[in-house]
Amino acid sequence: MVDIQAQLDSVSRELRESDLDGQPSYMQTVAQEYPSAIDDVWQAVTTPERIARWFLPVSGDLRLGGRYQLEGNAGGEILACAPPSADGASYRVTWEYGGGISWVAVRLTAVGEARTRLELEHTARSADVPPGMWETFGPGAAGVGWDQGLLGLALHLGAVAGAISRADAEAWQLSEEGRAFSRGAADGWAEAHVAAGADPEAAAAAADATFRFYTGQE
Repeated sequence: MVDIQAQLDSVSRELRESDLDGQPSYMQTVAQEYPSAIDDVWQAVTTPERIARWFLPVSGDLRLGGRYQLEGNAGGEILACAPPSADGASYRVTWEYGGGISWVAVRLTAVGEARTRLELEHTARSADVPPGMWETFGPGAAGVGWDQGLLGLALHLGAVAGAISRADAEAWQLSEEGRAFSRGAADGWAEAHVAAGADPEAAAAAADATFRFYTGQE
């Protein structure tokens, strides 16, 4: 059993429309605090052995200017990397998947000696989003996936009770508990969508479509 409601409530979600190199873009941000020191969280999100335990196996040259590849998922270039210091820690990568490119930035901030806030920002140019995708799914298409990633990290770092093995992850997603998590995450992104100015009915419809997609119904 996983305390999915505690996890859903622990994550903040934000959607903003911005410019990237002068082009209209969508910027989605998720954030959560973890009961671990910043050095430990940094290791969890930057070393292949740790990443594989809560997210996906990753290969490549994981250094500034190098390239990474997540198994069966995105790859890209490491554009910036700042290990933990008094100002926190961060890295930025390209997120290349399905012939498209977007950008992911991860920032860590120490909240005391044994607690760290992680903020993940995913930016995509509006013109690069496949036709009809945003209108159908809204921010939940990518957002629910990031919610799943933060759940994995929360379980890895002990921020939420429960456990899901990588071997059982796909089956869990389609279980009653997993479906409830996808529903809650999709609704959370609908709230962020409305807060960013979307019509509530359109945001709710997009959340429904996202939920169906993540639970194998669409």
